[in-house]
Amino acid sequence: MRSEGTGLPKAFLTAGSSSFLDFVRTVAPELLPDARSLPAGSIIEAAHGTTIVAAQFLGGVVMAGDRRATMGSMIANREIEKVFSADNFSMIGVAGTAGLAIELVRMFQLELEHYEKIEGTSLSLEGKANRLATMLRANLGLAMQGLPITALFAGFDPNRGVSRIFSYDVTGGRYEETSHHCIGSGSVFARGALKKLWRPEMERRAAVAACIEALWDAADDDSATGGPDSVRAIWPIVAVVTQAGFEFIPEAELATISTEIIAQRTGSLSQIRSLTPGTDGPGNTVPVTPLLADGSSYRIIEGSDDTMTDLDGGQQP
Repeated sequence: MRSEGTGLPKAFLTAGSSSFLDFVRTVAPELLPDARSLPAGSIIEAAHGTTIVAAQFLGGVVMAGDRRATMGSMIANREIEKVFSADNFSMIGVAGTAGLAIELVRMFQLELEHYEKIEGTSLSLEGKANRLATMLRANLGLAMQGLPITALFAGFDPNRGVSRIFSYDVTGGRYEETSHHCIGSGSVFARGALKKLWRPEMERRAAVAACIEALWDAADDDSATGGPDSVRAIWPIVAVVTQAGFEFIPEAELATISTEIIAQRTGSLSQIRSLTPGTDGPGNTVPVTPLLADGSSYRIIEGSDDTMTDLDGGQQP
């Protein structure tokens, strides 16, 4: 039924819930993601996003995501964005099925904007985190059919005067994290790196560099995570939230930090012995290398026994 003098249905002109999702569920429930399902036994090859990291620093929080999306063993996209502004004082990073994850972000942004218009004030950071948990729980059916979504949410809480980080699982479980956290296929490697790199009271630039290094370590061991690409000038997408609000880190700054990391790691790698194809490896003689604590060097003798001959002529078992 339409209201007289307007082209809008009456429901659009009636004050209702401050939740946009509740409004859509009443007016057009078929448009919501949780109204969809896959036929039994169907398999979809969908693009997946991967690693997201977040870390607190002095006065705020930083979130970074790699730019790679994969579809099976194929790289589907090298420049996908996985970190977004939720509103002026919070941000969200997503991993999992890329299409559904990006749709979730847009719905979440709209949900927060709708609440602010209806209520005349912003939702608290705790309330935003709870709303996101509800939205993730609505995707549980698709997650059980092989299309999962997970998210990392962070922002500045003006009520407490601190930054906060929230993680989620596919069931909508919400967990507040301290210091730093990672999600996605490369999260186990990124988390190990952040444990070594993160320090309390870090400054903004140091926290950004730590997150980029963590993504780099994840990319070393996880094929679904892409590290900084200096050839194509593709850098991780990095954003920060402070008391002043949300902002993306400029690409020029990301390029500078990434170049510094490359130089540092290249210098470290120069001290590591590398194998030469056709010379080193199985069946080839291994170059003389100091093996003992006193600095004595031994050469491996290929043969039936497991002995090493000292360069001075002695033998060691």
